[in-house]
Amino acid sequence: MSNGQGNIPRTEIEAFGEFGLIDLLTKNIKLKNKSTITGVGDDTAVLEKDKEKYQLITTDLLVEGVHFDMSYTPLKHLGYKAVVVNFSDIYAMNGTPRQVVIGMSVSNRFSVEAIEEIYSGIYLACEMYGVDVVGGDTTASPGSLFLSITAIGEVKKEDITYRKGAAEGDLVCVSGDLGAAYMGLLILEREKKAYEANPNVQPDLSGHDYILERQLKPEARKDIVELLKKENIRPTSMIDISDGLASDMLHICEHTGLGVHLYEEKLPIDLATVNVADEFEILPSVAALNGGEDYELLFTVKLDDHEKIKNQKNIRIIGHMTDISNGRYLVSNDGNLVALKAQGWDALKKDKGGSPGNSQKS
Repeated sequence: MSNGQGNIPRTEIEAFGEFGLIDLLTKNIKLKNKSTITGVGDDTAVLEKDKEKYQLITTDLLVEGVHFDMSYTPLKHLGYKAVVVNFSDIYAMNGTPRQVVIGMSVSNRFSVEAIEEIYSGIYLACEMYGVDVVGGDTTASPGSLFLSITAIGEVKKEDITYRKGAAEGDLVCVSGDLGAAYMGLLILEREKKAYEANPNVQPDLSGHDYILERQLKPEARKDIVELLKKENIRPTSMIDISDGLASDMLHICEHTGLGVHLYEEKLPIDLATVNVADEFEILPSVAALNGGEDYELLFTVKLDDHEKIKNQKNIRIIGHMTDISNGRYLVSNDGNLVALKAQGWDALKKDKGGSPGNSQKS
């Protein structure tokens, strides 16, 4: 099939998917500046700042109808979430966010008051996390709303944590609980469909406050980064969970060349998530593995840190890194080995799995 330029064959983007396309477009990048420490390949770019610190930079592009649905996303929540998920990338490098730059493309569907509401969420998040808005750009859109957020942070050179640092035998840990954001999305989508079928039916969101907040107003785990430093625990690798535990665990495995065994019985899943998963006839562990948008921190630590970390309230040890020959598996509750698969959100696949959230940078 021609793409309109002679007989050059046409390859559909969906054949590659998001991560495949990123790999294709970036595989020939050669870094030219000594100040560029790390480019594509982690949660943020890493640049030389001074003798003691690196600068961290990350960008997300959010598109209406792909990453968020205006029919059930409050504008203030949208602004808040848009910047917080970028802060999460910087915390995943063991760093601290300092500034954000905001880009917005908006149509005349939106009033000035609506745009101000989005910015009220942005400013609230920046106030909560001690981050400055330092610039940006606003332009017209033919229809959909686009938000582009660039976050800038810093980290001491001795503290920086990449995806690639894990070693065989390291413990795999995760903060908080998993799967709630995806369950919140399912509730919102169900009520949207009910309303579209009968506009006289009011959405029933009662009893779902926790999972809805996890979807609409997530928080970055600044507290976990601070806790690890207080306990003198330096993660050997780290990533934030945006695409689902399985997908993001596989990112760490690919960067380290290692295998992993995770244990289903160890996965932290809130009771509210379990109840909604049962309602939708989904295994809670499947929601935790593939749902995405939890923005919890997934990290590895040395076995020597076991005593320090085993009793931390907001951290759960869920597995360990292995030699690649042992595979990359979830050990189910009945002892079976289930191969981990990247089935989370992929914005460029037709058959999308997981949650339409901010895709993890590769």
